[in-house]
Amino acid sequence: MRCSVNGKPLAGSFRMQDDPPLPSFAAIVVAAGQGLRAGQPLPKQFATWRGKPVLRHSVDALLASGAEPVVIAIPTGAEELARAALKGLDGFMLVEGGDTRQQSVARALAAIDSAERVLIHDAARPDLPRQVIERLLTALDGHAGAIPVLPVVDSLSIDTDGMMSGSAPREQLRRVQTPQAFRFSAIRDAHQAWQGEPTAGDDAQVLRAAGERVAHVPGDERLAKLTFAEDFMAVLPPVRTGMGFDVHRLVAGEELWLGGIRIEYEKGLAGHSDADVALHAVVDALLGAIGAGDIGSHFPPSDPQWKGASSDRFLIQAGRLVDTAGYFTGNIDLTIVCEAPKIGPHRDAMRARIAELLGVDIGAISVKATTTERLGFTGRGEGIAAQAVATVLRK
Repeated sequence: MRCSVNGKPLAGSFRMQDDPPLPSFAAIVVAAGQGLRAGQPLPKQFATWRGKPVLRHSVDALLASGAEPVVIAIPTGAEELARAALKGLDGFMLVEGGDTRQQSVARALAAIDSAERVLIHDAARPDLPRQVIERLLTALDGHAGAIPVLPVVDSLSIDTDGMMSGSAPREQLRRVQTPQAFRFSAIRDAHQAWQGEPTAGDDAQVLRAAGERVAHVPGDERLAKLTFAEDFMAVLPPVRTGMGFDVHRLVAGEELWLGGIRIEYEKGLAGHSDADVALHAVVDALLGAIGAGDIGSHFPPSDPQWKGASSDRFLIQAGRLVDTAGYFTGNIDLTIVCEAPKIGPHRDAMRARIAELLGVDIGAISVKATTTERLGFTGRGEGIAAQAVATVLRK
């Protein structure tokens, strides 16, 4: 049963200019399951994975590869969720799925007016390489069906009541992935004639039951299926980097705190806290490295509790946030920009204080100074600027 139809492709997707055009094909994305096993508050095909809904990843890839149309089988009552997940895309069609995967695919096939080739893909496999699509379509030149497979690398045990009762020859076995490619008329007729169990494992089984042969092509580990809650957990990159920049005015009558230490000088930095421009830049760099906003979002100047507060507290909290995010501080590179006071005599004291506040070795802290050759507000002695780069490492 057709729920709705969108226009022709293509918006929101792109094809690399160097990629050769593929043979024409239609595509079906099976997204009609409930998928609550993954621990998401909604079916996993509509949950966010790597920055966008799971369903959108494969639809993007299929549209970018030239699929027309892309038919998506969705659960009953999920049209609003599907449209939200695919907002901005054209060239897709929504159909209401059935009680089983086989029924959902059969309904999607019935919604396609005509095609020579069709790819049938599970939405739960969002990372869809174009190379796999190309291999599948090429294999259809001599076969009615083709599926991507991977070798079995572990030994296999046959389980009987929790006990090993035999083994299976892994050399003859393959792990099967999607998308699976078919001559459209062959798979359509096979589904119409399906007399097996109502829960066909995949469409290749349906085609083989109709007497057709199915070819193997190399799959890809990127096509892993999202199944459990852990699959939706962010994979922490081993190294992350952030940058911070801050400026404060120099005024008479204020103490000068810079790099966590007090410096005797005729002027001090003005601000809501102690205005330690160097520590503020380091805080912003650390927060940036873990994607945690900026110093103003954690210590807003509108909050009276931070009036005159020591910036030591800000840096200690930034270090805690880095730790909570699963990282530790690897390196801080701080540059202070001013004409005066001279930073050189205080450099090592600043390094030691920053290292102490972050709980790292002093060798991880670099403090440099430069001037603007008397140009601009720093050159005129109106203020001090600081820039910091922080590198954090995964624990």
